[in-house]
Amino acid sequence: MTKPKLLPWMAAAGLAWVAGFIYNVYLGGEAHWLKSMYEKKVAIAATIDEPKLLVTGGSGAHYTLDSALLEDELGLPVVNLGIDGPVGLNVILPSVLEQVNPGDTVLLIPEYLVLHHENGLGERSGAFSIATGRPGVGDIPAKQLTQDLLLLGVPSLRGVIKSARDLVNEGKLTGYYDDPLTANGDPTVDKARVGDWWQLAIKTPATDHAIDRIAQFQAEVEAKGGTLVLALPWVYADSSNETQDNILKTVDALDDIAPLVYDADTLNVQSDVSLFADTHYHLTAEGRTVRSRQLAAELKPILLP
Repeated sequence: MTKPKLLPWMAAAGLAWVAGFIYNVYLGGEAHWLKSMYEKKVAIAATIDEPKLLVTGGSGAHYTLDSALLEDELGLPVVNLGIDGPVGLNVILPSVLEQVNPGDTVLLIPEYLVLHHENGLGERSGAFSIATGRPGVGDIPAKQLTQDLLLLGVPSLRGVIKSARDLVNEGKLTGYYDDPLTANGDPTVDKARVGDWWQLAIKTPATDHAIDRIAQFQAEVEAKGGTLVLALPWVYADSSNETQDNILKTVDALDDIAPLVYDADTLNVQSDVSLFADTHYHLTAEGRTVRSRQLAAELKPILLP
């Protein structure tokens, strides 16, 4: 009896998917670098037994802090637990909640990309949850989770070509989030912008889902004996009436949940592009210093009354 002709093709496809999954999650895919960065940050937080400040959000938190400066100014340990905006609030927040201990303060800095998600999920929600071994986190719909799982076994052609070049030119695989971290979880490299700058327009306020999910997070943090503080992100944006109106609507909604810190004159909208690195939220080393000094001054009345 002959084997079905389809069987060898199915076996080959299965092996190819496994190879792709290993590449994406354990070798050189962006899911790997995100997972690795998150695990390093979690390991840093786990070494601190005393009350601490845990700063989180997307890359608009990760790439905007000088946590050592904050630590000196506030007199308490600071850990940067910023992850990546496209992971989405539904997955970011429970990923951080696991690290909260009694007496901790969580500072959430959600960039507008995150606040505008209609369902709290982004294009990397499933990949991140699967890569970190928690596929059920964030209430990701089964259909989306299945699709994301299948895609993790299919490396992009661009990614494979980049990895091949990395191996030839540098002798190792690299990724966007592969920068070494400081002892506080901050990045150590300034990203270079590719392309011209333009000022971002904030076209809508935070979605109802984002506000509800942050309110839920506030209750979850308090249930663990922690305290939640919110901060508007720094953003290189225009100063149009539309942008200001939508930020103010977001401020009103967030301010009802927890203490919210920001510059009332600028609404944290920045006009000096020299302080920004590669995106409208990521800051240079100089920008991170200026931003962190502002944050320290805003947080002192709350944390050090």
